[in-house]
Amino acid sequence: MATLQTNEFEIQPKKSLVSKFFRFVKKNPAGFIGLILVFLSVCGALFAQWIVPFDPSEASLTSRLDAPSWQDPTGESQFLLGGDQLGRDLLSRIVYGAKISLMVGLFGVLISLVIGTVMGLISGYFGKWLDDFIMRVADIQLAFPFILFAIVVMSVLGTGIWKIIIILGLTYWVGFARLIRGQVISLKEQEFIHAAKAIGGTNFTIIRKHILPNVMSSIFVLGTMYIAEFILLEASLTFLGLGVDPTIPSWGGMLADSRNYITTAWWTAVFPGVAIMLTVLGFNLLGDWLRDRFDPNLKL
Repeated sequence: MATLQTNEFEIQPKKSLVSKFFRFVKKNPAGFIGLILVFLSVCGALFAQWIVPFDPSEASLTSRLDAPSWQDPTGESQFLLGGDQLGRDLLSRIVYGAKISLMVGLFGVLISLVIGTVMGLISGYFGKWLDDFIMRVADIQLAFPFILFAIVVMSVLGTGIWKIIIILGLTYWVGFARLIRGQVISLKEQEFIHAAKAIGGTNFTIIRKHILPNVMSSIFVLGTMYIAEFILLEASLTFLGLGVDPTIPSWGGMLADSRNYITTAWWTAVFPGVAIMLTVLGFNLLGDWLRDRFDPNLKL
């Protein structure tokens, strides 16, 4: 009898997007949770004016310190997460507060990333007196506690979101510079860098085409973790009265306003605190996943 011959090389079916998604979730549950938390925070910041149920600045003394609607035994509360000391909807203010926190985190990291990347590339690639000068400036910068430095500057210049962003950006560039410097010192001794120099590549071309692409993954990982730190620092400064203007909804401002009502209206402090915790947790989990994904030392 004739036997059927099967093809030795069978075409493997392409995996669907759904199967790839579930595989990612199974292998990286923490990273997936981080992505979800960051996604929710970003959506809240971008679409706050369309998704909030009430005007975050509209006060109603008749709704002052209203309990959350699901906990109010009288059923008169119209606020899902309760009202604050001026009768404003806490949920609406928390959603709007995400815009302030993410703005500080993203723009602050962008400034420090640009300055730190340039300084780190120059210091690590050219070395000698440039390296000594930049690293001594970085050491001096690290010698000043950030909170003390920010308090002094904000006390002199006044409060404001852009002042916070600039202070954060001009303070935390050191972390990027030191990280990139160490990687550049290692990279510039590699054979492909010597080959690029041998064929006449300029310093600028070598840095742009060969060194910078090899350090970008580390830059993004550190930047993601710095966003979480900047959100905490902004909330701390605002809590101390040295951050965002009190008329603007912000998580740190809501915590400061709730100090006198923790025992009588716990929701005024708990829900803004939970918003800060979840957002910071999301960026930290995302940063950990990016580090595991791109750090070659963890794959050995």
